Amino acid sequence: MDLTVYLAGQIHDDWRETVKSKAKENNLPLTFVGPQTNHERSDNVGEKIIGKQPATIYKDDAASSINNFRTQVLLQKSDVVIALFGEKYKQWNTAMDASAAISMDKPTIIIRPESLVHPLKELSNKANVTVETVDQALDVLQYIYE
Repeated sequence: MDLTVYLAGQIHDDWRETVKSKAKENNLPLTFVGPQTNHERSDNVGEKIIGKQPATIYKDDAASSINNFRTQVLLQKSDVVIALFGEKYKQWNTAMDASAAISMDKPTIIIRPESLVHPLKELSNKANVTVETVDQALDVLQYIYE
């Protein structure tokens, strides 16, 4: 049984590649999808598709509409969502994606450090599983196949 896993979280480092690599090492039959990780592409997609906007606020709005569309499609097609919250970057999009997944009744695993237990307590309570590391999240998925 193959599962599609949506990887929600910041796009500023290679954490997704770590997840993919570890899943492959463990021979997990997983396909990964997620947000557009090319930040420039994500920021400029609205103008690229619908044309130059008169101000930055409209450029951001056009891009966010298309990015939200993409995210909704990929979340709906996913079997499982892993949402990684780190300490270094703002996590608004991660929270939005995790909330959307939970609202869609997608099985959701939240990865968050101990320092974010309090700020994420309600979201963690709604998720199926909350862990502190990528390895723990993959162990949860590995358990499905036992």
